[in-house]
Amino acid sequence: MSTGPNPTACALRHVLGHLLTPLLMCLGMGLAYLGAFHAPQPHDLRVDIVGSGPAAQVLAQTLQDKGDGALDVRTVADRATAATSLHRQDSFGAYIPGEHPELLVASASSDTSAMAVEKVFTQVAADQDAPLKVTDLAPTASGDPTGQGVFFLLVAVSIGAYASVAVIGAAGAALPMRIRALLAAGTSLVVSLIGALFAGPVFHLVDHGLAGVWALSWLYAAGILLIGVGLHSYLRRWTTLGVMVLFVMLNFTSSGGIYRPELQPGFFGSLHAFWNGAGLVEGIRGHVYFDGHGLGGNVLVLALWFLAGTVLVTAAARTEARRNATAPAGAAPAAGGTGTVTAQKAEQTEPTEQTEQTEKGERAEAEEEMEESVAV
Repeated sequence: MSTGPNPTACALRHVLGHLLTPLLMCLGMGLAYLGAFHAPQPHDLRVDIVGSGPAAQVLAQTLQDKGDGALDVRTVADRATAATSLHRQDSFGAYIPGEHPELLVASASSDTSAMAVEKVFTQVAADQDAPLKVTDLAPTASGDPTGQGVFFLLVAVSIGAYASVAVIGAAGAALPMRIRALLAAGTSLVVSLIGALFAGPVFHLVDHGLAGVWALSWLYAAGILLIGVGLHSYLRRWTTLGVMVLFVMLNFTSSGGIYRPELQPGFFGSLHAFWNGAGLVEGIRGHVYFDGHGLGGNVLVLALWFLAGTVLVTAAARTEARRNATAPAGAAPAAGGTGTVTAQKAEQTEPTEQTEQTEKGERAEAEEEMEESVAV
């Protein structure tokens, strides 16, 4: 006597199969966040000693030697040159020695880097029995005293973008790709407007340049959504994990929003040069606090990610078109007599049990994917 499949065993296999995704997320998030943030140490952190005499040269060389690779110490002729380097984000601190030593920083570039520099030169001044005066040449807005509000704006915009990918990709799978691409563009507009509201009227993270913050946020969100929607055609239920790797694990950790590359392991510092999160964070900083310096390069980074999304959506549309073109041919029944035609009509008017189960499975998979994405 034959028996059907054990419901408990089926349910257990189903649960174990879906546990793989959160376990991989746990592993990836732990490796990414702890690898990037658990032990920040300066390396090649550029600082300037103001002065051209022997005393300045000796101090610079002494700090360079004691730092053992932590600092990149150079001398500049005067205060104006040092200030220019700070505004161009070529250095992160400038020490002016003397009876009343002064340290110039630009906290808008990175508050954590400024703190690291201040720690070094507070000790230098203490060795000279002199109090250190710290002058911030580029302070952040009053609503963002630590300068890390831009990073959390990045987090909010990113979540709005990548969580929408599962909805558009899974729930909208029956829609033509051009419609899904338009939905992605429209969603990115809404997400970026929400981000601009957070940055301006709600939390006052910036006190000017809000239109530019919105434009950068839109370009960033649109790139994520287009890439995610394109990837969904290939990855299906693994899309959530894929966008998590790209736009959370590697993205947040390399953005420079908490620690700049000079305080991180080399891997994340190298990603900072071309990853889209760094393009948004550094683009906003350059636009708001540094008179647009470096903005063009960061816009180019975001534009290239947007272009990659456009190419991926185009490729996905062609892939789906080929699938749709071959599916009917493979499923078409052979020509036959009246009985065959009658069977065909019956199949067209009344779905089989197998078809119903397949449709239910697809709907369940789409719902699980959306729930998984939103939960993350």
